[in-house]
Amino acid sequence: MHTTNLDLTLDEITKIEGTAALNLKIRDGVVTECHFGIVEMRRFFQQAVRGKAITSLPHLLARICGTCSNAHLLCSLKSVEQALGVTPSSQAALLRKLLNYGLMIRDHGLHLYVFVLPDLFNRESILAFDEANPTEHELVHDCFAVKEAGNKLGIITGGRSVHAPLLTVGGMSEVPPKQALLDLIPALEEVRPRILRLIDVFLSCTFSLTQDLKFLALMDKEFSFLSGDIKTSDGITIAPSEFQTHLTRREIPYSQATGYLFDGHIHMVGALARLNLNAGALHPKTKQDAAKAIEQFPSNNIFHNNLAQAIEMLHAVDASIDLINQYQAIPETVLPPSPKETAGIGIIEAPRGTLFHKVEITGDGKVKNSNVIVPTGQNQIGIERSIHDFVQANVEKSESELTVEIQKIIRAYDPCMSCATHFLKLRFI
Repeated sequence: MHTTNLDLTLDEITKIEGTAALNLKIRDGVVTECHFGIVEMRRFFQQAVRGKAITSLPHLLARICGTCSNAHLLCSLKSVEQALGVTPSSQAALLRKLLNYGLMIRDHGLHLYVFVLPDLFNRESILAFDEANPTEHELVHDCFAVKEAGNKLGIITGGRSVHAPLLTVGGMSEVPPKQALLDLIPALEEVRPRILRLIDVFLSCTFSLTQDLKFLALMDKEFSFLSGDIKTSDGITIAPSEFQTHLTRREIPYSQATGYLFDGHIHMVGALARLNLNAGALHPKTKQDAAKAIEQFPSNNIFHNNLAQAIEMLHAVDASIDLINQYQAIPETVLPPSPKETAGIGIIEAPRGTLFHKVEITGDGKVKNSNVIVPTGQNQIGIERSIHDFVQANVEKSESELTVEIQKIIRAYDPCMSCATHFLKLRFI
C-alpha cells in the first residue's frame, strides 16, 4: 500500500481516439483526487453552423469526427427531417441502416483489433503481433479483412466510408446499383467466422471491473441502432423528445467536454448498455452462433463493453446481408424541403452509445441553434468513477501496474475525445 505521496507523469497513453488527461492523488493509501478530463480544444461546431442552410447542417456536423462521422450525419438528418415533417422512403431508410451497419463493423473493428487486442496479448500494438504465432497471425489478417468489409459497405451505400455524400435531407441523392451490394455479400460472409473468432477472444478475456451504473440505450425490435425509444436498466421508457430533460449537465473545470448525469445518476451508454437491454432483438443467426457470449449479458463488468461490440459486429454483418437481398435499387427523386420556423430532435445509437442532436430552424430555412450531446460526454463521469474505484481497491500495486490497468479501463469505454469536445496525460501527484 502506498503510504507516501506518489508522483508519476505519463505523457501519452496510446490506443484511444483523441487526447485526455488524468490527475490522480494518493495520500496515505487513499485516493484523494481523481480528475479525468478531455483536453482536446473545443471546436465550436454548434456556434459555427448558426445561419447555415438547414440542408447543409448534417454534412457540416458530420465533420465533428472523422471516426464516427456517419453517426453524426445520420443523427443530424433525423433531427432536421423530424423538424420539417419529412419522411424518407423505405428504401432510403434501408440504405441508411446499411451505412450505419458498415460504420459499426469498421468502427468497432478499429477499436477492438487495433486498440484493445494488444492489451489481451501483452503487445505494444497490433503491428507487434508475432506472425510466427498462428493465433496472432490470424487476428492481424482478420483485422484488415473485417475493416475492409465495413469500409466497402459504407462506400457503396453512402459514396464514401466517412462523410458519406449521398445522404441528403429527405432521402438519398443517388441510390447504388443492386449488383454492387450483391457483390459485397461474399465478403460479408467471409468475415463472419473472423468476427466469431474475435468474439471468442473477448469471451475468454478475464479483465473485470464491476460498476454500479444505470444503463440506457435506444431500443427497437430489429436492433437497428436508428429508431425506437430510450430504455433504462431500471425499467423506464423515455420518448426521444424527453431524453434531454433527464440529463443533468455538469461542467467539469479540468475538462474541455461537458459531463452528464441521467436522473442524477452516473450512467453508461454504448454496446454494453445495448446488449444488457436489447440482446433479444439481435439477428437470429447472431443469437445462434454467438449464444455463449450473449449469455454473459446483462453484465455490470465494464470490460464486457468490448465483448458486446464484437457481438454487434456480427449482428451488423447478418442484418446487412438480409437488407442487401431485400434492396430493389428503385430510382428516387428527393424534393427540397419547405422551410419553416420549427425545431427537431434526432437520437440514434452511435458506435459508442446514445447520440443526441437538436436543431432550431428559422422561417427562411437557416440554423438558429444546434445542440449535440455525444456518448463520451455522457460516459465521462463514469470513466472517472471507474478509475477511482479501481485505484482505491488496488493502491498496493506499483506505479507501472496502475498505469497499465488505468489505460485498459479507459479503452473499455471506447471514448471518442474528438466528439466530446465539439493522449492521455497521466500524473500521480
